[in-house]
Amino acid sequence: GVSSAFGGPVRTPTADRLANEGLRYTRFHTTSLCAPTRAALLTGRNHHSVGMGAVTEVATSAPGYNSVRPKSAAPIAEVLKLNGYSTAQFGKCHEVPAWQASPVGPFDAWPTGGGGFEHFYGFIGGETNQFYPALFEGTTPIEPSKTPEEGYHLTEDIADKAIAWVRKQKALAADKPFFMYFAPGAAHAPHQVPPGWAERYKGEFDDGWDALRERTIARQKELGVIPAEAELTERPEEIPAWADMPEELKPVLARQMEVFAGFLEHTDYHTGRVIQAIEDLGVLDDTLVFFIVGDNGASGEGTVNGSFNEGFVFNGAAALETPEFLASKIDEFGGPTAYNHYSVGWAHATGTPYKWTKQVASHWGGTRNGTIVRWPRGIKSNGTRTQFHHVIDIAPTILEAAGLPAPSFVNGAQQMPLHGTAMTYSFNAPDEPERHDLQYFECFVNRGIYYKGWTAVTRHSTPWVVEPLPAIDDDVWELYAPDDWTQANDLASEMPEKLRELQRLFLIEAVRYNVLPLDDRRVERFLPEIAGRPTLIKGNSQRLYPGMGRLPENTVLNVKNKSFAVTARVEIPDNGADGVVIAQGGAFGGWSMYLVEGRLTFCYNLLGVARIKVQTPDSVPAGVRELRAEFEYDGGGLGKGGLLRLFIEGEELASTRLEQTVPMIFSPDETMDVGEDLATPVSDDYGPEGNGFTGEIQWVQIDLGPDALNPEHQVPPEEQFRIAMARQ
Repeated sequence: GVSSAFGGPVRTPTADRLANEGLRYTRFHTTSLCAPTRAALLTGRNHHSVGMGAVTEVATSAPGYNSVRPKSAAPIAEVLKLNGYSTAQFGKCHEVPAWQASPVGPFDAWPTGGGGFEHFYGFIGGETNQFYPALFEGTTPIEPSKTPEEGYHLTEDIADKAIAWVRKQKALAADKPFFMYFAPGAAHAPHQVPPGWAERYKGEFDDGWDALRERTIARQKELGVIPAEAELTERPEEIPAWADMPEELKPVLARQMEVFAGFLEHTDYHTGRVIQAIEDLGVLDDTLVFFIVGDNGASGEGTVNGSFNEGFVFNGAAALETPEFLASKIDEFGGPTAYNHYSVGWAHATGTPYKWTKQVASHWGGTRNGTIVRWPRGIKSNGTRTQFHHVIDIAPTILEAAGLPAPSFVNGAQQMPLHGTAMTYSFNAPDEPERHDLQYFECFVNRGIYYKGWTAVTRHSTPWVVEPLPAIDDDVWELYAPDDWTQANDLASEMPEKLRELQRLFLIEAVRYNVLPLDDRRVERFLPEIAGRPTLIKGNSQRLYPGMGRLPENTVLNVKNKSFAVTARVEIPDNGADGVVIAQGGAFGGWSMYLVEGRLTFCYNLLGVARIKVQTPDSVPAGVRELRAEFEYDGGGLGKGGLLRLFIEGEELASTRLEQTVPMIFSPDETMDVGEDLATPVSDDYGPEGNGFTGEIQWVQIDLGPDALNPEHQVPPEEQFRIAMARQ
């Protein structure tokens, strides 16, 4: 319900063009969550069968949830590569197990490792800053070629790289076919877009999300992407009516949607540049193009009010973003100084006409995504297709279109059968009966089953509501008939036998595809030692060396909610030194130890709201010196304060108090860096560039005190669940 190609309010001329020259699939489905959908897309198997029952950050030891793709499920890129295709991926990955996402790998699950791609340019995690991304080329971390002030934006960057790659491929291997996976980080949070794009939508959403749903369903019926008799589902009570939102907040809420709309149109524009480049090479009509509008329903992870800095949501502190605070930041939304996300009301509206959002696999609002297929060589005329399909159908469709059999063995490993159904039968037969007539859905125990038009579904939890969960056996199931396009009329009480039949079928499919055991645990799945997944770093001490950078939070010791010390052995030249010794996080949360005007300084960045600094009175003397920062945590729960002290050669020289600290996560994409502060800067004492340490660093060591073992610092289940949900 967001792209104009499917009746939405955002103008997407590239999607419109492809749809008008190809096919619109109006009953195409994903898993309702990012990493599981991508794993299913790339392998042609159900997400639990390839270990991706959830996002990598909450992997467990259960086969369906361990985030490890088995060798028996070779990705489509590997199959095509072995059959003579050039292969490349641009943009978002999020398929790498959390303990393998460091610069030391292993790289088996990376795109250019076991992923089958000969070239990769993009990011590994669930999201990244569009102006300061955490980029990799292959497995090598790299930095953007220019700054936001110079016009940098990630979507334009990956489009440039994709265009350069396909031109090179056709120039040097003209007869060799190619497979390109172009996966922008947009329009995932943070919603960031260059100046001018959001302004195209000024005032268009001032009447709110309820009015937007009414306008959208009317356009959808006019366009013919939903039946004329389709009903607009009721807004769930967990989502406020627009009329009930505070008046002072409404301009901010409208601005959130303007930014999102501009962000998506900007993405469509640069996707169009890639399409145009392929056309200029004379091979577009011979290229099978899939344009999938989203890998899940629209995200409700911005909570009811939306967020200026998603870090507040990650850390369970959304209440601190008051209407007054959000209003004060309205002009910064979408820019480099913001890390914003829109309200759940907009997420629901951009899923029109369906119920619910991303993560809610039980309802079409979480799983139904408009999909376009263009292939003039194989599709005789354009139009709309209403056959049921699922993201696992993409891989078998590619193989059938390419005339390649699904392999029995790949690299010596016997292959499990593809679970999807090729869509090619429908290309030139709009009335052909659907062949994919059975499909289960599950995400965080929100689950459903589709069988020959019927759906039985149950919602176990709400993404943006932290609530005690019911027993799984107490979940209330709903039943919808084949003629109910939007799941608007629940027939469970009228047809209990039909409901039981479908519930039984769900369990059969769940056993077949590794969905069981159903797992709604919260804190246990987030803590590796309880969930049962490996960790890269163990113990209470970690030594780092110069040149080590782009280290994600889950590959270094966790200094949150405990006492810690940071010690650096450095050599100061005779003329003094400046610059960053070590930093973690960035402008939206983190900490940094550095020298400014030769004086040892420590800055603690509290979610971008406050930067608390302590500094020695004099410069660090020349010679080999030991610099140390110690933080003595108060205890008593999460995010508490403590005493921060600075030492040079063991002598305490300065101290200050932190009244609050970041409890959960500094940043979903910014990293720990030794000798510089990459991407956005933690401190305003230096900029994003030229902040490297001008002396010599021998090593930096992080130590955790015994305070970290105090049981009261275990994160409560509701907060762990919040962060697990948001890092997608």
